[in-house]
Amino acid sequence: MELRQLRSFVVVAEELNVGRAAVRLHLTQPSLSRQIAALEHDLGVELFARVKRRFVLTSAGETFLADARDLLRRSDEAVRTAQRTQRGELGTLRLRFVQSATFEVLPRLLGAFRQAYPEVVLDLESWTTLRQTEALRDGRIDVGLLRPSTPAGASAVVQLAPKLTSRVVAEDALVVALPAQHRLARRKRLRLADLAEEPFVFYARPSGPAVHDTIVGYCRAAGFTPRIEQEAADVQTIVSLVAAGLGVSLLIGPTPPSNPDAVVYRELSDDLPPWQLSVAWSPDNRSPVLARFLELV
Repeated sequence: MELRQLRSFVVVAEELNVGRAAVRLHLTQPSLSRQIAALEHDLGVELFARVKRRFVLTSAGETFLADARDLLRRSDEAVRTAQRTQRGELGTLRLRFVQSATFEVLPRLLGAFRQAYPEVVLDLESWTTLRQTEALRDGRIDVGLLRPSTPAGASAVVQLAPKLTSRVVAEDALVVALPAQHRLARRKRLRLADLAEEPFVFYARPSGPAVHDTIVGYCRAAGFTPRIEQEAADVQTIVSLVAAGLGVSLLIGPTPPSNPDAVVYRELSDDLPPWQLSVAWSPDNRSPVLARFLELV
């Protein structure tokens, strides 16, 4: 049984006239009649009968008609689904992101992507840059929103790691987080050296060794080693600890929303390079959904 036989049967069943059905199908009447006869032979039942010179469906034909229409509908849906998948309109995008991306870039990108491709499933999770890089190389995720190991000058396209490519989508400054009532909160801009005697709330090194070590290096270049009193794995916890008065912190912008009566953020006057936020992917990944996301980026 072939799909073309089912289509021919459905048209004949609708017309109940081989001549009119043949015109609709752009076939000759003998060719159409042979298709119906072959279908009946394959099924082992009669689908049509002549009653008083009228062409009618048999009981078996009536039952088969409903199933034939359903099969044709599903086959058409299968074709459309395959075509939409090839265009990247269906499927899953496995995206991982560093937490600092969640305050500005990630919502903007995902909002635009969801609007353009509403039926794509988004598999999202916050991961460190190192974990993203390894997963991208192994093909376990499609795309990462991450920070290069250290701040660098602006570059449109850079090689993040062997077999990976990235595109810079934002450049963010290092900012100071202070308890709102802190003596330095009255200033609009600060120098790193102004923080030399302060207790610090810091990124936990295992959560991001490159970020941790780079910021510590900036402090040492400014003439002091930060006195780390508390550590946390995520920026929201760091901000909460700063709000509680446990210390000051240095954060990569953009900063999370917070109560200005509890925490304030101040720019640094030190000449520090920006932190790049990049979208990274493997050029070996041929996912159509990934291609659509990269076009949007």
